[in-house]
Amino acid sequence: MKQRHLLPGCYALVFIGLFSPTVARAADITQQLHRPANNSSRQQSREQADTLLRIGEQQSALGFADKAVTSGLEALEIYHAIGDLRAQGLTYDLLGMSYIQLNRLKEAEDALRRRLAIARDTKDFQGQIFGLNNLSTLLLRKGEPIPAGETLEEALTIARHVKNIEGEGLSLSNLGLVAIRQGEYNKAIKLYETALTFRRKTRDPIGEANTLNNLGDAYLEARDYQETIGTYGAALRIAQASRDRANQLRAIDGLVFSHSAVGRYQRAFDLLEQRLAIAQELQSFREELKSFESYAHLYEQLGNYETARNFYERAIVLARTLEDNKTEVQLIDRLTQMLKR
Repeated sequence: MKQRHLLPGCYALVFIGLFSPTVARAADITQQLHRPANNSSRQQSREQADTLLRIGEQQSALGFADKAVTSGLEALEIYHAIGDLRAQGLTYDLLGMSYIQLNRLKEAEDALRRRLAIARDTKDFQGQIFGLNNLSTLLLRKGEPIPAGETLEEALTIARHVKNIEGEGLSLSNLGLVAIRQGEYNKAIKLYETALTFRRKTRDPIGEANTLNNLGDAYLEARDYQETIGTYGAALRIAQASRDRANQLRAIDGLVFSHSAVGRYQRAFDLLEQRLAIAQELQSFREELKSFESYAHLYEQLGNYETARNFYERAIVLARTLEDNKTEVQLIDRLTQMLKR
């Protein structure tokens, strides 16, 4: 779970599909829950649903949330038809987090609360822990840190009661996000450092890299650039070793900002070159756009307006390709303001 709260004056260091996306409303989920089962092909249906769920998880990890929703809704229909509650819960997790990525918060809340209800009905304690953590993501996105913190404290209590080390590490890490939102950076740092001990016990490189990136964010907010660079650097090394592209990109974004803040511009450019290569490897226009935007801002910082203009224009083209009107308008405005200097 991650949403950067930038320092005053900071710029946003901007942060394959197998099925065609469709637009699904919250009501679509309910409608699909009442379609009749085809008992003659139960096993075949389960295998198909399992495949759809795996594909959806891969699509979500690569940033294709719209496609993940499509896959998840198809899987959900099948799981309901065969009466598999546990699989329904996992699918609601996928749908909820994908809807959050798409900023479709009403649908996200519907999915996540359904997931949590299933976990409670089936006395699935791990499902409750992760369901509560995902719900806290939504509450933070809605700007409600106090309810998010209460939700995470409940998750942490359950994790400690059942001695779920993975859940304890996740809950502590996410409580660090709540502390950051409330401006309590030292508290956040302590929470992340404690969370890291649990992450390492479970030998979860993705979780460890995520918590390190969160810790880097906390040091950044506290303007401790030495610790910031070291922490993001550790996250980057772990993410590279596990080919965790999402945390690689997060770590690079943090490092680019930190190095440029202390005048190490060549190192920032080297990292941006890595970032663009990853975006192109993923064939992700969205990540390419973010890379071009970061290049543009860095050249603008250095007063090289001609090169900055070139990167802004390349980013604008990609925003139009993605039909992202909001980003396109923001980029045009920043380019216009720069050219007035």
